Amino acid sequence: MERLDYRQIGAKSWRSLGLMAKSVDDGALDSGLLELVKLRASQINGCANCVNLHANRLREDGATEEVIQNVVVWWEAKCFDKRTKAALEWTDSVTLVSETRVPDDVYGRAIAVFSEAELVDLTFAICTINVHNRLAVAFRRSPGS
Repeated sequence: MERLDYRQIGAKSWRSLGLMAKSVDDGALDSGLLELVKLRASQINGCANCVNLHANRLREDGATEEVIQNVVVWWEAKCFDKRTKAALEWTDSVTLVSETRVPDDVYGRAIAVFSEAELVDLTFAICTINVHNRLAVAFRRSPGS
């Protein structure tokens, strides 16, 4: 059961977060890649609402079930190319920053396939979905609500 409606109570901050999300979505990165990253961060954070939302968006965008189901095991899945794996590894490391400290080798693999501007955009996307996840988990937002 939802604890409170943080979107209404914190409407000003919620709108600002929406502007940040839109800025990332309107950037140079492919929307399919961004949705994979958002799904992966949401899986790590245990956010059922966001996992549901981003898996459904991927389906709507034409992603296969193989791709959607293998995000959780991206490192061994054959359906992801080098760039996508680098994005998902970067997502894991940035989302779990207190554990990983985002090591140099992870950065090296990411910067090898993303321009500096793309990597900054990717990182903003990861940070933004992490804020969404933390709000939804803290206030028990359920899928579809």
